[in-house]
Amino acid sequence: MTTTAIQVSGLEKSYKDLRVLRGVDFDVARGSIFALLGSNGAGKTTVVRILSTLLKADAGQAAIGGFDVASQSQRVRETISLTGQFAAVDEVLTGRENLVLVAQLRHLPNPGEIADGLLARFSLTDAGSRRAGTYSGGMRRRLDIAMSLIGNPPVIFLDEPTTGLDPAARVEVWEAVKELAHGGTTVLLTTQYLEEAEQLADRIAILHKGRIIVNGTLAELKQLLPAAKVEYVEKQPSLEDVFFALTGETETAEPEGAENGAPQTRKEGR
Repeated sequence: MTTTAIQVSGLEKSYKDLRVLRGVDFDVARGSIFALLGSNGAGKTTVVRILSTLLKADAGQAAIGGFDVASQSQRVRETISLTGQFAAVDEVLTGRENLVLVAQLRHLPNPGEIADGLLARFSLTDAGSRRAGTYSGGMRRRLDIAMSLIGNPPVIFLDEPTTGLDPAARVEVWEAVKELAHGGTTVLLTTQYLEEAEQLADRIAILHKGRIIVNGTLAELKQLLPAAKVEYVEKQPSLEDVFFALTGETETAEPEGAENGAPQTRKEGR
């Protein structure tokens, strides 16, 4: 069995005169977390849609678990699961009922046992009997990921899974993603949050203007730039510093550049 779960070579895609992908190449090792990092409009979701057989590439090749995305699309669909940018849970149903329903739709035996196991795995047992509409953002996203794991797909795509979540909920999702990889699941994660890629990924590829401009481990990427020189100077605390130090709250404001679609960072406390 090959150690490569995802293989992408020369992937191209255009929408009329707009070239979204201009020859994308990367491989993802089995049981690893691979982050596709890029600003809004870089082509991340287009890559995921092609790999999940929802969109046809104009050129290039891609394979999931050894199955060609174009010619063996049904086998690919049996191999993967996809979680989009917004949780696809039924808010009227309880958490457990959401899981049971998906297991039944996939004609799996013992759907109740499957649901209970996933609730426990994602620390949702106590909330399993509550309507999903009462869940916090992080709980809802964890339930969404749990639903995508029904049937034990070896490869899962997470397309910007923490979009719109507060810092605490984001950490909850990060722990869930780490648990997937520890269990042997291959994860392809798209994100525009730099810290998310740092926290989760075994390898990081930066997609810019339709091309992968760099691909490596976090340590390898850091070596591309010289170390910064730091000069220590006395600095009086600002009112913002005082506020966050005294309240212990977390800054959640978007940094400059976020409105322009730049990859974003978050300050997690002072």
